[in-house]
Amino acid sequence: MDVLAFEWAFIWENREDLLEGLVNTLKVAAIGVAGAFLVGLILGAARAHRVPIVSQLAAAYVEVIRNTPILVQIFMLFYGLPRLGIQLEGFTVAWLSVMIWGGAFNTENFRAGFEAVPGRYREAGYALGFGPLRTFFNVTLPIGGRIALPSSINTYISVFKNTSLMVAIGFGELTNVANNIQATTFRAAEMFLVLGVVYLALVWTMSALIRMLEQRLALPEDLR
Repeated sequence: MDVLAFEWAFIWENREDLLEGLVNTLKVAAIGVAGAFLVGLILGAARAHRVPIVSQLAAAYVEVIRNTPILVQIFMLFYGLPRLGIQLEGFTVAWLSVMIWGGAFNTENFRAGFEAVPGRYREAGYALGFGPLRTFFNVTLPIGGRIALPSSINTYISVFKNTSLMVAIGFGELTNVANNIQATTFRAAEMFLVLGVVYLALVWTMSALIRMLEQRLALPEDLR
């Protein structure tokens, strides 16, 4: 019965290991979210503006990534690339896999946002003497980026939650640390409670901050 009894002190005793795992999770998530934003922005713009070759390659990338499980992609990077002579560390595989996954979804988010910008706005930019690139940065990006924000929020949250899948390759993020502790101590209730509370708190916080940003950047039409 002592083994089955819930002990809050057990969580505190393992706080240093759990904190180290949390730090690794946050590092991977931060790089993954930032990378997914840049990939989505660049490839989304290429697809929306039908840039030759780049647009076709981006479309193929999106189809492959969105239609295969992210766990398969993680295994391909961690176990498959070494067969080709490319050896990546667990941390690199962690942030690279979530960035590639998030970038594919964000590519479509930004593409849809940019294509939703009325053509008359771009024509107004040209009428002011802007070139294509300047029109994109001054007209299409500010408007289309705001349109794409709600859908990209879900992608960023999913990128964060998908860091937990790195347990499959033994990378020392929070889920893996908690799982290793419970495997040796049989304190599953304490460890999985920690995981649930921490992920819930972080995702709620992340969602709240992004929603505040969304309201701040909302288009005038959305405020009426």
